[in-house]
Amino acid sequence: MGTTDLSGRVAVVTGAGAGLGRAEALALAVAGADVVVNDVGDAADTVVAEIQALGRRAIAVKGDVSDWQLGATMVEAAVAELGSLDIVVNNAGIIRDGMLFNLTEKMWDDVIRVHLKGHAALCHAASVHWRAQAKSTGNPVSASIVNTASEAFLFGGPGQSNYAAAKSGIVALTLSVAQGMSRYGVRANAIAPRARTEMTAHVFEDPTEAGGLDILAPERVGTMVSYLASDAAAQINGQVFVVYGDMVALLAPPTVEQKFTSSTGAFSTDELAQLVSPYFEDRPAAKNFAARSVAALDTTGVGNKS
Repeated sequence: MGTTDLSGRVAVVTGAGAGLGRAEALALAVAGADVVVNDVGDAADTVVAEIQALGRRAIAVKGDVSDWQLGATMVEAAVAELGSLDIVVNNAGIIRDGMLFNLTEKMWDDVIRVHLKGHAALCHAASVHWRAQAKSTGNPVSASIVNTASEAFLFGGPGQSNYAAAKSGIVALTLSVAQGMSRYGVRANAIAPRARTEMTAHVFEDPTEAGGLDILAPERVGTMVSYLASDAAAQINGQVFVVYGDMVALLAPPTVEQKFTSSTGAFSTDELAQLVSPYFEDRPAAKNFAARSVAALDTTGVGNKS
C-alpha cells in the first residue's frame, strides 16, 4: 500500500477561501502538500496564511474558475512558483436554486458555468500539462484529480434542476478524464460531499453534538480528498464516492432493470404498448431513475437529504 504522505506534492484547490475548499486545502497541507489557493476574493489570502503557518508553501490565484484561461493560469502558477503540479481539487461552486418554472436563463447559465465549465477548464489545463510532461520524459506522471459532484445528481431535487444537471455533468466529465488520462498516469475521481458550510447553512439543521467535531464538519471531507490525492489511492480511478460524517460510500454504476425486445426486429408503437406499458402498471411514482436509496446512508439526523 502506498503512502498518504503528500510531501513534495503541489496541489491546486478551487473555491478554497472558505468551507469545503478551505478544509480540503488545509488537509492537503497537513499531509505535506504545497497549495495554490483559488477563490474570487481576498479570503484566498487568509487561507494562504493558514497554510504557511503549517510550514507549507502556498500562493493565491484569484479569479472566477469559469474563465477558461484561469485554469491555465493556475497550472502555470503551480509549476512556476511551487515547482510542479500533482493534485487538482475542483471545488468551486455556487447555488441558484429555484423551481424550473421560476428559473431564469442567468440562474441556469451561472450554475452550469461555474460548476461544470469551471471543472472542465482546470481539468483541461492540467491535462495539457500532464500529457506534455509524460511525453517529454517518456514516463507517466503520478497525478490525481478530485472533482466535486453532489447527491443532487442522484436525486434530481425539484428546486435544483440547474445544480443537479451541473453535478451530473461533472460525474460524466470525471469518467471521461479518468479514461482518457490514465495512460499518462493521471487518476480522476469524484466525491459527493455533505458538509455544514456557509453555502449549505439553509439546508442542514444545527449540530446537536456537545463538543467534538461536528458530524458534518468539512474537515471530514478534507480527509477523504487528501487520501484520494495520495499514493495510497493509486488504484482508484473513475470512481464516485458519497462522503460525509463518519462514512464513505462507493457508488456502483447504474444497472439494467429490464430489457424489452421486439419480436419482429423493429418495434411498432403498438408492440411497445403491449410489452412496456404492463411493466409500469401499479408502479410507484417514486420508483424511477432517481437513486433515492442512497438517502438511507444518512445516520446524521439531518432531515434534508438533497
